[in-house]
This record gives sequence, C-alpha cells and structure tokens, in this order.
Amino acid sequence: MAETAVKDINSGVEEKEPLFGKKERKLLTDPLSDNNPITVQVLGICSALAVTSLVLPSVVMAIAVIFVTAFSNLFTSMLRNYIPKQVRMIVQLVIIATLVTVVELTLKYLNYPVYKQLSVYIGLIITNCIVMGRAEAFAMANKPWKSFLDGIGNGLGYGAILIIVGVIREVFGKGTLFAGTGIELKIIGPTADFLINTTESVMFGWYANNNLMVLPASAMFIIGILIWIQRSMNPKLVDIS
Repeated sequence: MAETAVKDINSGVEEKEPLFGKKERKLLTDPLSDNNPITVQVLGICSALAVTSLVLPSVVMAIAVIFVTAFSNLFTSMLRNYIPKQVRMIVQLVIIATLVTVVELTLKYLNYPVYKQLSVYIGLIITNCIVMGRAEAFAMANKPWKSFLDGIGNGLGYGAILIIVGVIREVFGKGTLFAGTGIELKIIGPTADFLINTTESVMFGWYANNNLMVLPASAMFIIGILIWIQRSMNPKLVDIS
C-alpha cells in the first residue's frame, strides 16, 4: 500500500501513514450515507432543485462540484498556514471562483448546449454551502491529502443525490434516460419510438408521463422522500440537521 511519511512529535521518528487507510476511506464513504451533504446536512438544495430535470445536467453538475470541492479543499489546505485569519474567507472565495471559472469555460468549449442549460447554476457553485463549508471547516484544519479526499467524498455524496433525483424526474416526467445524448433511452411514452408504447400496450395503456416531475417543485418532494427513507433506515440521523 502506498504510504506517506509522518513524523512522530514525541519520538522524533517518522511513522508511515497510509494514503488509503481507514480514516481516509471514511472521508470518501461517510458523505455517501451517514453524512450526506444534501440528505443529512441539508446543504446545496437550490441547485438540486434546479438542475435535476434531466440526468445529463445532473451528471455534469455533479462532476463540476466534485472537481471544485476537491481542488478548493486541496489548495486551501496547502495555503492554510499562510492565510491570515482576517481574510481567510476571501482567499477561499478567490480559489473557488478560479476553479469555477475553469469549469465554466471548459464546459462552454466541450458542450455548449449543456452549458446554456445549466447557465447561471455553474457560477453559483461559488456560493454553494458545501464547497465553502468544507474549505472552512475541514481544509483549514487538515493536511492537503485528507482535505482532497474530503472534497471528493462530499462532492460524490452531493452528486449521487443529484443523479438519483435526475433519474426519477426524467423517467417519470419524460419517459426517457440521458435525453440529449447519443445514448438516449426512450423507456415509456405514447409513440412507437419508446420501448413501452402506452398507446398500444394493454398493461400500460393507462400510463401518462407526469408533467409535475419536470417542475423544480418535484425535486423538493423527491429529496424529502429520500431524507425520510434514509432516516427511517438509520434512526440515529433523526435529530441531525
């Protein structure tokens, strides 16, 4: 296993600290369940409501937040001993804004239609509570590698909820998956293009796609149900957030 050297203060002897030890793995896995940024900490809700009408923008936003959270944590941790406390949040904002600009320009170059669809919400990553919160609460107090892993973990936890909500909304709202991509799946709808043609199906003749799922309000109900399911399965989370 890859290891990094850490000096023991008492003995003066360098100890070996694993790059992917138990604590490091916990930084990656905890935000996926017991410390999820959305369902447990109830952060980043605004973008979760706004960009999850389709799976594609949900995936793109998830990747963007993972990138920004991971590298803002990394750079903040690397500079933490040199940042005056009086201006630490300003420095964090500069780091985050720089990374968001990189994401925005890259997305604009690679996929302009998705960039237009996400529009202002990419820029709003700068003010995302998850990104600022991890930089301030974790990266300012921990070493770069652990901060980097913490950023990836929280980004993954956020992205997982976005994708789950996006899948539910797209399937029940439009009857498709990955609409707007080369791998679009037409699952259920009123024409022969769909895998299940509701106009000819005896079993699903009653079914019609729910237009409510296209509206941002539906994401709030779905997230509420996810929170309810998670806390029903894990009662220790009931009094959190």
